[in-house]
Amino acid sequence: MKMIQGRVWKLGNDINTDLISPGRYLAAPIEEIKEHVLEAINPRFAQEVRKGDVVVAGKNFGCGSSRESAPQALKALGVAAVVAESFARIFFRNAVAVGLPVLACPSVSQSFEEGETLELDLEKAEVKNRARGTSLQGSPLPQQMLDVLNKGGIPALLKDIFGKGA
Repeated sequence: MKMIQGRVWKLGNDINTDLISPGRYLAAPIEEIKEHVLEAINPRFAQEVRKGDVVVAGKNFGCGSSRESAPQALKALGVAAVVAESFARIFFRNAVAVGLPVLACPSVSQSFEEGETLELDLEKAEVKNRARGTSLQGSPLPQQMLDVLNKGGIPALLKDIFGKGA
């Protein structure tokens, strides 16, 4: 997997899936849902996030209900990765399944300010802030998860295994 480098969008603790993907849009297509990502806490996020940007968050990112639309919408907006101090288990699994890179990394939220550049080596689970000269060690992902992320998610992996008809 290649190195991810992007501008940071900083969020706090306990960012739940309803904040990421508001419930009133759940029946909508992902192209509509993505227009409302995080609007309750940062109304400019969906309009200003750029392809390659990275979300940095505190503890328990993605808590709440099991909404595959939450990581899907972040990915559809072009978010390259989410690095948080900890994740809700179901969000973490859903993110990997849809091909959105995620990494748990202690102290990451204290190590970045919004707008700074984050460098992420997912295979080494290493997070760098070159402007500050800091490097953090995250929790390495199992090889199977890295393989899924390298393919772009489970649907892409299945197409690769079973062909275009999958």
